[in-house]
Amino acid sequence: MRHITGADWPHITALEAGAYTPLGLSEERAALEAKARVSPATCFVLDVDERPAGYLLSLPYPDGEYPELSAARAPAVRSANLHLHDLVIAEHLRGLGLGTRMVRHLTGTAAAAGYARVSLVAVAGSRAFWTANGFTAHEPDRPDAGPQGYGPGAVYMSRPVAAPVPVPAPTAGQQAGEHTGEHRHDGAVPHGPTPHEESGRRI
Repeated sequence: MRHITGADWPHITALEAGAYTPLGLSEERAALEAKARVSPATCFVLDVDERPAGYLLSLPYPDGEYPELSAARAPAVRSANLHLHDLVIAEHLRGLGLGTRMVRHLTGTAAAAGYARVSLVAVAGSRAFWTANGFTAHEPDRPDAGPQGYGPGAVYMSRPVAAPVPVPAPTAGQQAGEHTGEHRHDGAVPHGPTPHEESGRRI
């Protein structure tokens, strides 16, 4: 896990497009870079075999609010809330716990930096993954009052930084040394957070 460099952006945009273009939620590179510029210390790349295999974008944002998708500028705000805008893991590496690993890294970073909460918008059926990682949904008053622009069924979620990320108990097969992987929602489409394990927007 490391911070993002300029050379990472072609890989990040390719991962993002693969996760979100089928959902109609993909953003331009300029919009992604704008969010990362606000808080480079809370944006990360995960390397596998010396190649970016996942990324996470987060930035301080007012509690209860969320960035506009595709906006070419992101406001720099002072907030005790860190918004996990996006988390994507390469499709061939989903199910291995890498999404949960990145969430743990982010919450540790948030705690060290003095943030009180982490928020995200869960999209495309990723709510179960985020719930398993300690996030609670903020149910809208009306079915059509959820986060705007994030697709049908999007829900705003958050968790206190101090809350530990649950560690799943090993199955009988894992106890016997069998590798079974994880549920596909470990890929997190938060937008922090999709039904893809590690494509989490909205993270």
